[in-house]
Amino acid sequence: MTQIDKVKRDRMHLRLDARTKRKLERAAAYEETSVTDFVLANALIAADRVIDSHERIILSTKDWEVFYDALIDPPEPTDKLKEAARRYRERAGE
Repeated sequence: MTQIDKVKRDRMHLRLDARTKRKLERAAAYEETSVTDFVLANALIAADRVIDSHERIILSTKDWEVFYDALIDPPEPTDKLKEAARRYRERAGE
């Protein structure tokens, strides 16, 4: 069952000009679906794309290897990093 097939309980209202409405109706007709389902399906695709672009990081092979190596064999902390950690602990109340 897709997201669109689930029982719809919430409602959204859109204001659009006549030309835009006709375009959406035309596109929905080509897909043999309702305008509501057409708009919802395409809005969900766009939402997934936007969310993905903000929540996923894709690394090159070289960058992944550098990141992985730092996780597996992290460098010793520098004095500057130790000082930053100390200040953080003080502010966090530890």
